[in-house]
Amino acid sequence: KILGEGGENKNLIDKVCCGVGCCKLEALELDPKSKDHVPVVVPDNEAFRSLKLKLGPLSLDSKLTRTLELPDEIMSFVPLTDNSTTFQSTVQKHPPRFVTPHPPFEVFSAKVHHARELTKAGAEKRTYHFDLDVTDYPEESGTVDFVVGGAIGVCAPNPEEVVSEVFDLLGIPRFVRDKQVVLKTTGGRWPTIWGEEMPRELITTRRELLTWCSDLQSYPPSKPLFRVLAEYAHAPNEKKILQYLASAQGQAAFCDLRTGPHLTIPQILNAFPSSQPPLHRLISVLSTLMPRFYSLSQDPMISCQRDGSGCRRIIEMAVTVHETPNWRGGPRKGVGSGFMERVAQTAIAATNNGINPLTLDLRVPMFRGLMANPLAREFCMDGPMMLIGSGVGIAPFRGFVHRRLRSDNITNKVWVVQGIRDSLLDEIYSGDWGVQEDKIKTIVQSRGGQHEYVQDAVRHQADIVWFLLNALDGRIFVCGSAKGMGEGVERAIVDVVIDKGNLNGEEAWGFLEGKKKEGVYIAETW
Repeated sequence: KILGEGGENKNLIDKVCCGVGCCKLEALELDPKSKDHVPVVVPDNEAFRSLKLKLGPLSLDSKLTRTLELPDEIMSFVPLTDNSTTFQSTVQKHPPRFVTPHPPFEVFSAKVHHARELTKAGAEKRTYHFDLDVTDYPEESGTVDFVVGGAIGVCAPNPEEVVSEVFDLLGIPRFVRDKQVVLKTTGGRWPTIWGEEMPRELITTRRELLTWCSDLQSYPPSKPLFRVLAEYAHAPNEKKILQYLASAQGQAAFCDLRTGPHLTIPQILNAFPSSQPPLHRLISVLSTLMPRFYSLSQDPMISCQRDGSGCRRIIEMAVTVHETPNWRGGPRKGVGSGFMERVAQTAIAATNNGINPLTLDLRVPMFRGLMANPLAREFCMDGPMMLIGSGVGIAPFRGFVHRRLRSDNITNKVWVVQGIRDSLLDEIYSGDWGVQEDKIKTIVQSRGGQHEYVQDAVRHQADIVWFLLNALDGRIFVCGSAKGMGEGVERAIVDVVIDKGNLNGEEAWGFLEGKKKEGVYIAETW
């Protein structure tokens, strides 16, 4: 199931089952005449139990059909030659130079100028603000620049402890992990992200590839992964279960894994400890570690900090920490938000101890990303607009207000609807909009106050919404979660259209679709 509006939006895959039972068409059936059926012995460890696999009557003798073929070897490691050029690895701070998510430009190492937590202790989700120094960001051709409503891409590494655990589980000696080798690939873009599709020979280390190039915890497991693990599993019971997950008979169990609780590569390797595939075989069936995109939370044309020697160009952004349950207990943080929180906490701890964070030389690998996304593309300097955001989705609209304030009094021209859980805990950027906020902003609390959501505020402000939908230069911007907030705002606007426009439901939805195409209703949801 695809989430989002398409176009420039970043679509996400929602883990859902189609519901028609196709995964059970070739399920194993127990022969009622069989007297010697012995179910396969499952691995006795917490990681396997956390998978909650339903193996049915699977035994070591079960016949499996349409098992996935072993994937081809598409990469290999070879030793350096005497003529090879070595390099100084920056694996703990910056990705290798061949990682090019914004070709032909390299990833930029942005210095963290300042960081602070926007939410209060007790907030359900933690949100941090960052000031990043991009004074020395290289110029690009044309008029490309950081813009209001735009987003930057952050190349976040896998956590060091996760990488080390994978090395340990695969039995890779410590002296090998940082040894420089030649990586040979037969084709494709990996490990460059968005480089050309072609064979490559690159000098790198195994740690660089696991840290910056292979996603270890964001994607559901694939059948090629289980097939490779089956090939190298020494325990017969583990091999059979892994083969089952790569077969037609195991399709239902495989779908359960993909649509159930979040799984990670270390979790799967812990569940099947006898499988220790060579590293190049494992990473060949893993997804590429992709950049994470974050909206700018200010007007990048006016932000400037003086360090005594001149004006440094600063861009600002906000990041909310994404957490899911960990099979070992407690939360597992997202790759991007977890990395950014580690950076923020280091800077905050230094500040609390009287140390200037600038002396720590904290860095965020980033590049100028989506500067033509819907928010940036449709922002205008004049005309009335309503800005609707929940959680960290409100952040880019702070930049909208800052930019509009440069040229106009925005009272009765700009309306902000900010959805939060509790204003005492998680109202971000309170008092930081550069304007008397009660004149333009409505705070909607889902757990405090009136226990309402942003879609309720849309209905309460029906007259303004109807005016904006029909004004020659009116705009309604929406930013935040697609589920709940995004869908709820659309339904609320349809209700307004039905009431104010005297239309039926089908006509109202058609009216809204027309406003989307005209650029009157602009949503950036995830």
